[in-house]
Amino acid sequence: MTMKTNKAPSRLERFRDSFVWYSFKRDRTAQLCLAVFLCLVMAAFAAPLLAPTDPYDLRQIDIMASELPPFWIDGADEQYSLGTDAQGRDLWSIILYGTRVSLLIGFGAVILQALLGVTFGLMAGYLGGRVDAFLMRLADIQLSFSTLMVAIVVGAVVKATLGGAFYSQYAVLMLVLIIGLAEWPQYARTVRASVLAEKGKEYVDAARVMGLRSKRIMFRHVLPNTLSPIFVISTVQIANAIISEAALSFLGLGMPETHPSLGSLIKAGFDYIQSGSWWITLIPGAVLVVLVLSINLLGDWLRDVMNPRLYKG
Repeated sequence: MTMKTNKAPSRLERFRDSFVWYSFKRDRTAQLCLAVFLCLVMAAFAAPLLAPTDPYDLRQIDIMASELPPFWIDGADEQYSLGTDAQGRDLWSIILYGTRVSLLIGFGAVILQALLGVTFGLMAGYLGGRVDAFLMRLADIQLSFSTLMVAIVVGAVVKATLGGAFYSQYAVLMLVLIIGLAEWPQYARTVRASVLAEKGKEYVDAARVMGLRSKRIMFRHVLPNTLSPIFVISTVQIANAIISEAALSFLGLGMPETHPSLGSLIKAGFDYIQSGSWWITLIPGAVLVVLVLSINLLGDWLRDVMNPRLYKG
């Protein structure tokens, strides 16, 4: 006689039965935004395969082909579908490479924000007392400094001590550090509020009675129950980090023109709008708007799904 055993559902099966997947299937806006975002990400990281030229290779740049218009305007060159910039670089190629740089900075900055903010938020909410007071006052001080101010200070110190060439060479790393250090309080405050709601529950008391250390309780028991707001704020912060990078690059505190991001591309073409070469700025600007808008709309959907009282699907 054989006994039947109930096989536990896999993670994929549990996800298919979840409310998140159910709401995603019914939300056309979320589906479209995710498709657009994934297309942009895949195109950016496949830039060496999709780009007709390498904008970092000076041998492939023809200065005589500068400021050529896109294919739908008279005077265009079929070799350059979206035209060229003031240096003669293929605009389609530098947009692909520039989008990759913006995404790397955005994701890198958010990872740093999350590492700092989640750790400090857990400590402040769970330990309380002087630790909470110190970390939250530190967050208040940090919030009083804008990302631009932090960029100016860090940029000035690095350029004065190590030189401008060092800053340009490691511009991606510098921007990740600047944006990450400037924005971590957003995570810390959100996680602290969630921890304060969780630490008084029975499972935390049971873990304390079992003699588990505070570090284990915070990271193995409390943290998994605070992931929902972390996921929501991460989508918003990725968009904010990309916008911050674009703003800093536009002000000359970001990526150099030799290794452009979307922000530095917009800045590079801004001076040529008056002369009629509007595509150098507007096309990268449109890509930036579409990228940030898709991330923000996904964040709005995720926020509503994670809070069923707000969900209207």
